[in-house]
Amino acid sequence: MPFGAAITRGGVHFRLWAPDVEKIDLHLIDGPVLPMSREEGGWHHLVSAEAKAGTRYAFRLPDGLEVPDPASRYQPSDVHGPSEVLDPSTYPWRDNDWRGRPWHEAVIYEMHVGTFTPEGTFAAAAQKLDALAELGITAVEIMPLADFPGRRNWGYDGTLLFAPEAAYGRPEDLKAFVEAAHARGIMVLLDVVYNHFGPDGNYLPVYVPRFFTERHHTPWGAAVNYDGADALPVRAFVIHNALYWIEEFHLDGLRLDAVQAIKDDSGEHLLDELARHLRTDNPDRPIHLILENEENDAARLEGDLPHTFTAQWNDDLHHVLHTAVTGEAEAYYGDYAGDMDKRLRAIAEGFAFQGEMMHHRGSERGTPSAHLPPTAFVSFTQNHDQIGNRAFGERLSALAPAPAVRAASALVLLAPQIPMLFMGEEWAASSPFLFFCDFTGDLADAVRRGRRAEFAKFSAFRDPARAAAIPDPLDVSTFRASTLDWSEIARAPHAEVRDWYRRILAVRREKVVPLIPAITAGGAGRIVRGQGIEVRWQAGGKELELMANLSADPVAGFAPSTGETLWTEGWFDGERAGPWSVRWTLR
Repeated sequence: MPFGAAITRGGVHFRLWAPDVEKIDLHLIDGPVLPMSREEGGWHHLVSAEAKAGTRYAFRLPDGLEVPDPASRYQPSDVHGPSEVLDPSTYPWRDNDWRGRPWHEAVIYEMHVGTFTPEGTFAAAAQKLDALAELGITAVEIMPLADFPGRRNWGYDGTLLFAPEAAYGRPEDLKAFVEAAHARGIMVLLDVVYNHFGPDGNYLPVYVPRFFTERHHTPWGAAVNYDGADALPVRAFVIHNALYWIEEFHLDGLRLDAVQAIKDDSGEHLLDELARHLRTDNPDRPIHLILENEENDAARLEGDLPHTFTAQWNDDLHHVLHTAVTGEAEAYYGDYAGDMDKRLRAIAEGFAFQGEMMHHRGSERGTPSAHLPPTAFVSFTQNHDQIGNRAFGERLSALAPAPAVRAASALVLLAPQIPMLFMGEEWAASSPFLFFCDFTGDLADAVRRGRRAEFAKFSAFRDPARAAAIPDPLDVSTFRASTLDWSEIARAPHAEVRDWYRRILAVRREKVVPLIPAITAGGAGRIVRGQGIEVRWQAGGKELELMANLSADPVAGFAPSTGETLWTEGWFDGERAGPWSVRWTLR
């Protein structure tokens, strides 16, 4: 990397971009304070023979403030403490035969390391990989790991993008998790955040304010400067961060958070440059790049590599399924509730909004997507956002009848889109997944107030007593309540639910996955008597067919099926489908 601490033959080479500061000193903790040399472009550097792997260090500014390395590989004492020099070449990798997996085989499992196990560590998570492999999982998507303040956080408040969160273990523990996953045929993807930095522990504005720009704004304030006069080092910082995760940790891909907030008016958008580097620098294995993009921009999923993105999280499909099985219609759900045209479109074509007005946000949204292959969409009935951004963090299994949940899940898990489960979904875990963090002082109070204000507009929280019952995100009990209880998988009803997921994923692996490469575009479908859905996808000389009634009443009018039945949830009798019924056939 062109910055950070790199071990060389002459010692450790330290490099920091601080163009607005004339003098930077390097403080080797328990050692000397050494002046760094300033070079052209605002870079400060020093090669020290007194430093080695394990040395802790900080950069001292002219006013005496000591800051961590923004490219620190490890922060043993959290985001305000010193950084530690690491030698990444010493890890004895044992996955040299791993060449990744093709995308159409992906069955993704979204995981928050801190609450996935009671221990909340990389090492403990690795002990559960056999259970995931046996279930039929082929890819784990880890929520963000960039070091955040405190010991508990979803990860979207990270401030040191290169340092895996120390509360989860050392970087070597993350590498051990990755190679253990690869040994079981499981890809590892990482959620990364390039649209903002967290509010506590981000020292970049102190010594390099031009890292950010007032030319653009995001929900978190001034945007990261990706297109201004001094943007090249900023872009390099982020691109090298992406390369770092892929190359130094052998990851198989990245999920890029909220890319609509990555503001860039330059000739080559940061996203295009990032994808190009990741693919051309790693030509010997597939690199899967997933977007979260509120804009539903099909152009980012079109065309040929290297700049094309592999897939996008499809919130639209989640919303049409969630409103169907729960009946909820407040906030953005109001744009989907009861709208069968959008339900059909999201199932068959990907995006429900393809240029229409979305009333919740007050503007048009989306572009046509029927021409895209189904693998351009990651589908789910649950994820960290849609559970954790609820006041009480309820999982879908706590909101809807079990037959409705099974019907929606059967639709997602056997569709030609790429399915994703949220951790614990596979056994209808009783634990919620709540919003939690570990800030202190005024920031903690502001988060606490903001959390309650966020729900004040919902009818369910107009009662002050119910509003007061919203869990405190700063209380450690909120974090602990969100931790999975793995003992549940051995007892009813959770064991039966998990077996259902195992069986349906086996059908996907054996019957659906071989068809997917031949399905090159969205499906053709129709609405049946106002409540049912029929969709057919062409797969070479075969046809994958879905019939679904996502309602509490029987629906008549379905076409007779003449193919091989792959899975039936609920019941079908001739042209009639029972409540919460889904049938998949192949002909």
